[in-house]
Amino acid sequence: MNKIKILIADDHLMVRQGLKQIVELENDIEVVAQASNGEEAVKLAMEIKPDVILMDINMPNLNGIQAIAQLKEKGCPSRIIMLTIHAEREYLIKTVQLGAAGYVLKDADSDVLIEAIQSVYKGQSYIQPNLTTDLIKEFTQGTIDEQRSRGENQLTQREIEVLELIAEGMLNKEIAAKLYISEKTVKNHVSNIFKKLNVSDRTQAAIYAFKNNIKKD
Repeated sequence: MNKIKILIADDHLMVRQGLKQIVELENDIEVVAQASNGEEAVKLAMEIKPDVILMDINMPNLNGIQAIAQLKEKGCPSRIIMLTIHAEREYLIKTVQLGAAGYVLKDADSDVLIEAIQSVYKGQSYIQPNLTTDLIKEFTQGTIDEQRSRGENQLTQREIEVLELIAEGMLNKEIAAKLYISEKTVKNHVSNIFKKLNVSDRTQAAIYAFKNNIKKD
């Protein structure tokens, strides 16, 4: 079985050692390198080309944001998960726009981190679930004119309403009751939303919004 090769980039030795112990409890994950600053992370990533990089934001020489920018510019194929203390939306948006495949807070359960690693390794995107809601709410405030200017299939007003309620954590049955429509109709709206945005889940919808610079009025 091929193991997922991980590079850990964090300026705290104890954090790196702790992360190594956590992720290597999984039989399919192996830490192949560690970096104590952004410059070293870029150098090692280009040499080793690990499958996944766990990247801190606050690091000397180059911070995590500068490091991810350099790696993307150099064409590094590694999938990058930002593992940070920063829950602020600005950090999340910036790193996603630069090409991060995942975003997880350091105080998250280990199960969340493992799920993130396995998801991005498979080519998916992963944002810690409790951070996703705000992103989707921001997306639903994007203007129809901005969508039209890019020639996209715009969301209808009803689809935006459904997406807003999804962002609030409502199930299809609850959305149906809220909007006085059938559950089947809700399912159709959800399907249309994902089809128009060419995404398959809520996280991807949020990432789409920020990569395409959809902003609120």
